[in-house]
Amino acid sequence: MSTATGQTMQASAPALSFPGRLRRLIPRRWYIHLLLWITCFIVGFPVLYAMLVSTQTNAEVTSFQFTPGTALEFNFRAVMFERNLGRFMLNSVLLAVVVTTGKTVLSLLAGLAFVYFRFPGKWLVFGFVLATLMMPTEILVIALFRFVSSLGWGDTFWAISVPFLASATGSFLFRQHFANLPAELSEAAQLDGATPLQFLFRVLVPLSWNTVGALAVIQFVYVWNMYLWPMLIIKNEALQVVQVGLGSLRNVDAGLTYGPLMLAAVIASLPPVIIFILLQKPFMSGFAITRDK
Repeated sequence: MSTATGQTMQASAPALSFPGRLRRLIPRRWYIHLLLWITCFIVGFPVLYAMLVSTQTNAEVTSFQFTPGTALEFNFRAVMFERNLGRFMLNSVLLAVVVTTGKTVLSLLAGLAFVYFRFPGKWLVFGFVLATLMMPTEILVIALFRFVSSLGWGDTFWAISVPFLASATGSFLFRQHFANLPAELSEAAQLDGATPLQFLFRVLVPLSWNTVGALAVIQFVYVWNMYLWPMLIIKNEALQVVQVGLGSLRNVDAGLTYGPLMLAAVIASLPPVIIFILLQKPFMSGFAITRDK
């Protein structure tokens, strides 16, 4: 009886299947996940090391210390108060917001004109706009410098904002987007007596938020990373942008200091990252909208 009872208890007890549970926890293609983790670590290691160096002194950096240092408070004070990184970032945020907003509005108007208006030489003008995509700012910097100086805008906020309000990339992007929308929308708006601007802001813009978000991310990052033009045209430190201001952080206390420079670089990279996170969904879907249609 005892043997039978023992056998019955053993039969009724749930079988422990640890290998089965582990198989459910471990992905089927675990080697692909492992490869992705290793790739992410390799790509993100410079940023992680920069964050580590931003807390260290020069002695700790040169000794290849891979633990947080003791100079975070000193580096932060040197960056934010002694070298006015906060002021530089405020100037860059203001510049990026103004230029991104201006480029988006002008690109919307250009896309409206190229798709829904008929005027002589429209394709010639559109071809000229596309040709400017092959001409980076560095090629035009001398002529642009002379023109802006002739207007008396040297060393002003207008000099670093107004020349970049027009965008060939945005005009092309919205032109392609509007061309893929049904033509019946324009006809219905005309029958309802809507003006072109009413048609743009009441019909086209609500259908274009993904494209607007994609363009906003691209232009914000572009303006945030501007270096050559602000360095040439702006001499007043109170108006300088963050990328140029980072150059003044190479030397703190009459010597090359890695900690403040890395801390400033990490802080300066936060606004573009925040903008990308906030507009990630419109950014990713903005380039797929024409494919979906």
